[in-house]
Amino acid sequence: VQLQASGGGLVQSGGSLRLSCAASGRDYRSYSMGWFRQAPGKEREFVAAQSYRDRRTYYVDSVKGRFTISRNDAGNTVSLQMNSLKPEDTAVYYCAASGYYSYSDLTSTYRWTDWGQGTLVTVSS
Repeated sequence: VQLQASGGGLVQSGGSLRLSCAASGRDYRSYSMGWFRQAPGKEREFVAAQSYRDRRTYYVDSVKGRFTISRNDAGNTVSLQMNSLKPEDTAVYYCAASGYYSYSDLTSTYRWTDWGQGTLVTVSS
């Protein structure tokens, strides 16, 4: 089981980045996929997820309207398009997979079983 995240980098405030995560090692079509982030000195927080059951997408309020999560048909690649980036979006971003599908479960760190290594996003002001 492996999740490999990529696409992080340094961007100015207002800019865009696209993160990608390639998953391998199991059939991820029956897993929800999502993104979390952890800023220095803060706890890891939920950012976005797509439920495997009905393809519904969920976002933390602070990124709604700016970030878009998507997934390929095979279910093994998940992307996060991040637009209108702000300095407060600076964090290490982690992709993850979960066997759960409801909003309440997917927004909890403890419901995610597979984690990628993280990719750093830095937004300068």
